[in-house]
This record gives sequence, C-alpha cells and structure tokens, in this order.
Amino acid sequence: MGAVVPLRSRKQWWGVTLDAPDGVALGRFYSRLLDWKFYPAENGLGGAVAPSEQAGFNLGFQTEEHYVRPVWPAAPGKPQMSMHLEIEVDDLEEAVAHAVGVGATVAEYQPQKTVRVMLDPAGHPFCLYLDESELDEGK
Repeated sequence: MGAVVPLRSRKQWWGVTLDAPDGVALGRFYSRLLDWKFYPAENGLGGAVAPSEQAGFNLGFQTEEHYVRPVWPAAPGKPQMSMHLEIEVDDLEEAVAHAVGVGATVAEYQPQKTVRVMLDPAGHPFCLYLDESELDEGK
C-alpha cells in the first residue's frame, strides 16, 4: 500500500458547499442543472447533490441567514464571489438553454467566446465551457 497523504481519507470523498438564502432551493436547482440526485440534510436547511450515493464527491448547500448575493464581475465595495464552478459541456448553446430552463441567468459580462458565465438563483457564478483543445483539433 502506498503512503498516506495528510488530510486525505482512504474513502476519497470530497465536496464543496455553497451558502444561500435557501439551501434546499439552491440544491434542487443544481439537481436539475446537473441531473444529479438531491440528498436533503436532516436539519432541513440544505442538502447535497451527487450523481450517486457512491460517487465519492458532492456539491453541498446550506442556508445562511445573513447571505448576501455576490456581484460579478467584482466591483469595489460590493460583495465578491469566493469561488465559482466550472462545468465542461459539449454544446455551449444547448447547455446555456438548459441552464436557463432550470432557473439560471446569463451574466451580462462575458469575457470569452468559449465560456458562458451563468448565475445560479442565489447569484453564484458558474461557467459553462467548451474544451478549447478540442476546438483547435477541429472536433
């Protein structure tokens, strides 16, 4: 058996949790967006989405009473995003239409041709993007 890496479990599980004014609602949005199952938290204040119970990773959501919607792009004196999600897609237009259909909005500022910055219902930015190396290869 190989060496144990500090701060890593043998189960290889990881996750990221987003705060929101309504963790359950945001979790259900991402469940529809990603077509993953929603697993509600026992306390009723959030939950997680994952492709399956055995996936080893998830995206979590929790209700934060004092949540303030971030502004993107960043502006002086305004709440800034602390992170954003990157989701690779095969067809950018189709992916944007799907995201809008489940409740996302297209951000006004779009810095790249192969990326669409989207905003989830709580205002967290996430990017839908095409693999540029595949475009270069003519795929």
